[in-house]
Amino acid sequence: MTTDTASTPVPVRDRLAPRDSRVVWLLLGAAFVAILNETTMGVAIPHLIDDLGITALMAQWLTTAFMLTMAIVIPITGFLLQMFPTRRVFLFAMSLFSAGTLLALVSPGFPMLVVARVVQASGTAIMMPLLMTTLMTVVPTHIRGRMMGRVSVVISLAPAIGPTLAGFILDTLSWRWIFGVVLPIALIMLAIGARWMENIGETEHAPIDIPSVVLSALGFGGVVFGLSQIGSAGRGEGTTDAAADTATWTLAAAFAIGAIALAAFVWRQLRLQRIDDALLDLRVFGAAGFTLSVAQMLLLSVAFFGAITVLPLYLQHVLHLKAMESGLTVLPGAIAMGVLGPVIGRVYDRWGTRVLLAPGSVLSSAVLWYYTTIDESTSVWVVTVAQTVLSIGLALSFTPLFTASLGSLPRRFYSHGSAVVGTVQQVAGAAGIALMFTVMSATSAGVVEHGGTAVAGEAAGTRVAFLIAAVVALPTIIGAFLIRKPDDDAEDSDHPPSGR
Repeated sequence: MTTDTASTPVPVRDRLAPRDSRVVWLLLGAAFVAILNETTMGVAIPHLIDDLGITALMAQWLTTAFMLTMAIVIPITGFLLQMFPTRRVFLFAMSLFSAGTLLALVSPGFPMLVVARVVQASGTAIMMPLLMTTLMTVVPTHIRGRMMGRVSVVISLAPAIGPTLAGFILDTLSWRWIFGVVLPIALIMLAIGARWMENIGETEHAPIDIPSVVLSALGFGGVVFGLSQIGSAGRGEGTTDAAADTATWTLAAAFAIGAIALAAFVWRQLRLQRIDDALLDLRVFGAAGFTLSVAQMLLLSVAFFGAITVLPLYLQHVLHLKAMESGLTVLPGAIAMGVLGPVIGRVYDRWGTRVLLAPGSVLSSAVLWYYTTIDESTSVWVVTVAQTVLSIGLALSFTPLFTASLGSLPRRFYSHGSAVVGTVQQVAGAAGIALMFTVMSATSAGVVEHGGTAVAGEAAGTRVAFLIAAVVALPTIIGAFLIRKPDDDAEDSDHPPSGR
């Protein structure tokens, strides 16, 4: 039974113990650095194509390899966080991330840079589930919303600062300095963690199921690979019919392998969870609050990640802004999300989900529908205001969704719930980017073929892409009224959620 109003008992304490506070702030800082790095590569791709002498299709692997690694590693984090103590997992993740960043900085060519991105992604994939699981473990239920508000600062601010920072570096320095700026920050976080990080919670010894790992890699990796390649299938300079056919068959094979492997993965987890040996325990979906929140996050992630990919292209190709200028256009919205995060968390603690999700979903949908009307004459200031309003709508949504989803689970399922949330976001984000990029490119090409200018084609493609995002976001308005704040005693149960 859940409620949407504040019926929590008088809190025993309104702040974390010093040890727990240090751990949470360390994880927040590390997650910020990891996400900041993840969002800088898109702006750097054109420079890498010129400097490394590679094609656009080859350059796409710098993001594709990162997304593939994330999709493969995140489902395994539920097991890792149960088996190993917090300190060891943190140091391992930050060491991987730092090593990958150093490797990228000194990479002599494209192959080594791809390997570096894979190593970076391995550390990044562990960091967010570790943060979410630790936060849910140490933060009392009555102040959990305000702490999740701080997580929303990380999730919103880093993706906005990343492109702006990358644009500034690329306008003045070499692309290597993107990694040169991130590396010392990562090493500082690693050194601080080695000094101050402590273990939180208890570990459980369990054998890892190798077939589940393989099926997870093939399933999630196949789906994300297929999604990431949709936009380039059959396109490109000098592409022959044979090459286009090969690309089509590659996509079909990726999706087929992914679907079959995912079905087998789910079947195996359903069997193993009966004896508590599942790599990713799917009993988390037995909690209605978790399932509804994750479904809402899936829709928002498709719309959000697709939108933040399409908008910079519109700003640069249609409104002719520089990379740094386009980054500055979305920066006010990111700052608004960061400022509002803790406030929204306090509102959640006091009033629950509906007072946040309802206006948040309406604002987000309204802006996406407005974006379906933009063209070559739209003022950049109007876009800046619209993007700020969209960011506020997303801030009103993500904080209560993160908190309500994991708060609906018993404590022993936090690590598996965090892994599910991370996996859903990664796959949904890849789907949103692929879908909107493909639609935008096809529409733009159609306008040019019928005699329109390239700018007119880009503008038309942008409008259609945002139409897709707006339609996808519409059901979130209904979902806003279905999701409830969990009872504060939901985590006290040692039993799996009800349902099958």
